[in-house]
Amino acid sequence: MATDIDSTGSRQDAYDPVAMPDLFDGIRTKRIFAFCIDAIAVAILTCVAAVLVFILGIFTLGLAWFFYAFLAQGVAILYTAFTLGGPNAATPGMRAMGLEMRLWYGGRPYPLLAVMHLLLFWFSVALLTPLVLLVSLFTDRKRLLHDLILGTVVMNSAALQARG
Repeated sequence: MATDIDSTGSRQDAYDPVAMPDLFDGIRTKRIFAFCIDAIAVAILTCVAAVLVFILGIFTLGLAWFFYAFLAQGVAILYTAFTLGGPNAATPGMRAMGLEMRLWYGGRPYPLLAVMHLLLFWFSVALLTPLVLLVSLFTDRKRLLHDLILGTVVMNSAALQARG
């Protein structure tokens, strides 16, 4: 979708929940299931990386085993940067659930924004526990706290593709 710019040069919201309600149908439930799929994928990738670090640790006389301290976090950050920040603008879990992320003005997320999205999610869940999901009950686009801070919107990809 092309970015709309008014005569003053400022960007306008590209996705109106009143005019386009199909973009936001069932978003909360789909996001929860997408998170579960992605958590399983990150766990599997972390196990594979743990085996590789173990083998590398043997060759480096144990020096590589220090990577275990940050292995899960590193795998999750790389997973998010390459998938959510990639050309599909969605993690594999989001794609399985038919979701896609955009910036509030219609642009696609980039890898640094995807990592910031993940870090803000971790911090918000650590501080607010799963109550962070309650924020979506009071926002018009069913956005979570970290979505509001970063200016991102998660929508149904089929409805988004149909709008062209």
